[in-house]
Amino acid sequence: MTSHSSPLLNAKIPDGDIRQKWDNHRFQMKLVNPANKRKYRIIVVGSGLAGSAAAASLGELGYDVDCFCFQDSPRRAHSIAAQGGINAAKNYANDGDSVWRLFYDTVKGGDYRAREANVYRLAQVSVNIIDQAVAQGVPFAREYSGYIDNRSFGGTQVSRTFYAAGQTGQQLLLGAYQALAKNIHSGKVKMYPRTEMLDLVVVDGQARGIVTRDLTTGTISSHAADAVCLATGGYGNVFFLSTNAKGCNVTATWRAHKRGALFANPCYTQIHPTCIPVSGDYQSKLTLMSESLRNDGRIWVPKQKGDPRAPTQIAEGERDYYLERRYPAFGNLVPRDIASRAAKERCDEGFGVGPGGLGVYLDFADAIKRLGEPAIKERYGNLFEMYERITGDNPYKTPMRIYPAVHYTMGGLWVDYNLMSNLEGLHVLGEANFSDHGANRLGASALMQGLADGYFIIPYTIGQYLAGTKLKPVATDHAAFKDAEREVKARMNRLVEVKGNTSPDVFHRELGKLVWDKCGMARNKAGLAEALEKIPKLRERFWREVFVPQSGDVLNQTLEKAGRVADFLEFAELMCRDAWTRDESCGGHFREEYQDEEGETKRNDDDFEHVAAWEFKGVGETPVLHKEPLTFENVKKAARSYK
Repeated sequence: MTSHSSPLLNAKIPDGDIRQKWDNHRFQMKLVNPANKRKYRIIVVGSGLAGSAAAASLGELGYDVDCFCFQDSPRRAHSIAAQGGINAAKNYANDGDSVWRLFYDTVKGGDYRAREANVYRLAQVSVNIIDQAVAQGVPFAREYSGYIDNRSFGGTQVSRTFYAAGQTGQQLLLGAYQALAKNIHSGKVKMYPRTEMLDLVVVDGQARGIVTRDLTTGTISSHAADAVCLATGGYGNVFFLSTNAKGCNVTATWRAHKRGALFANPCYTQIHPTCIPVSGDYQSKLTLMSESLRNDGRIWVPKQKGDPRAPTQIAEGERDYYLERRYPAFGNLVPRDIASRAAKERCDEGFGVGPGGLGVYLDFADAIKRLGEPAIKERYGNLFEMYERITGDNPYKTPMRIYPAVHYTMGGLWVDYNLMSNLEGLHVLGEANFSDHGANRLGASALMQGLADGYFIIPYTIGQYLAGTKLKPVATDHAAFKDAEREVKARMNRLVEVKGNTSPDVFHRELGKLVWDKCGMARNKAGLAEALEKIPKLRERFWREVFVPQSGDVLNQTLEKAGRVADFLEFAELMCRDAWTRDESCGGHFREEYQDEEGETKRNDDDFEHVAAWEFKGVGETPVLHKEPLTFENVKKAARSYK
């Protein structure tokens, strides 16, 4: 493995004071005049918050947009699953918030592994997102006076999270979908539902289109454009069990990576502390309980190991409110990575509750006594109902039982300040890129980033690219499209022709357990080395034994799964290699060898204060590591403490 700084990693960060970078950059950008916008076609892959916002905004500006999603409708994108809220530095609570404080909290929360300029811009445009959503009719929770309400989330000491009960993502997506539907109706956006991207087409070093498969008919087709935007979410389902929808996958970004796009920080994965615990080997996904519950719920375990009593029978003095004990300044609202590791530590020490001792309590008794059940129901009613339907327990009467689970991925395709990858014309938005969260994402910042990228950043920066780039006319009869189609078909035929006897899900589950055990909430050198030895063997067995019925020319959901699992089997090796290479602990990347005497992360700023961006060299071949140095001129680095 080689590593070096590279011209491939020109972040194109504007000069000047960080508070003026974005405004000055926008003023200095080249523009596409309104009449000329009609001459350009842009592909947007994905229709979640980032994708819908981008497609709607670009269509509204006058570009011709093709938008693709593999769901039945853009409204089915996984963004609907986001529960707790969206951050914005409006200081409505008058408690000391500001753009600078949101910037600071985000850089600190990411354990000083994010690019300062991108993070400040995110905080800066956050205030506009709320106005946009309100104008679209998003029903944010409001105080009695009519003002929009706020609540707190982990990693902050202010209330800056705007919310709509426990379904904020769904309501924000409906707002973006309305804007998208308007542009579909006007003809500026053409929507391709039930269509999966299977390859990126690069012509003369520029992203000029994609190859797709119609999931209903099996038809392979190509689509040409002047620029491509990927807004396809994260890769958390590499673990098999996660809070992600079952369809979420790495395929779009991984296929782009194999065409030359660098993959940055793949080992940075986030474990969410408040999920319903695994209940059996039959389970295929996990359910998130919103982080907002930590505003009023208190997390504890019995002080007695293996205490068999029901939680309501355990007296106050026999309970360990371990987050409040260990982190008195933040209490139950420490960042997700810290709360998750603390829960794991208690369970590993024998204090866990429920089957297998893999759970801790999230208790609302104090809040109900203080505020009354109606107030709690108004804030969290749909979440409580969902928990009761899944577990059979009533959270108004007995504490919830929770345990950490895979939730979000901070890594993704490398992008510069303009959200463009090292491949010209390939722009990457939302969770699919690496840019804003460093090694750990603060709660309620995913929705913020997706909408910031889609509504307020890409409409400017893609214009800069189109106006400043010479683009030759390219159509789908170009040799690059035909070659890509042949490769897509050959890969599908290869999957069908294996004719093994094992479902893709079996391999996915085995891969997920291996990656969770060796590269999950905690990692170490020996375990990662073991994973790097076993993953190629599992991949070889997959290509010998997988069973895919029928062919690719019809509706074939097993073929869809097999293709995605095949990509996970390649991606997982890079993910573990990235973790194996990074000899430090930071944020969600917790290497057991690198922790202080209190079990907190121990960074190595001298050797690892950089973005790790990997270049593909072939399946099973050693990738090339490129490094983008990170500099901190505005936030003073320190040991990350929430005590």
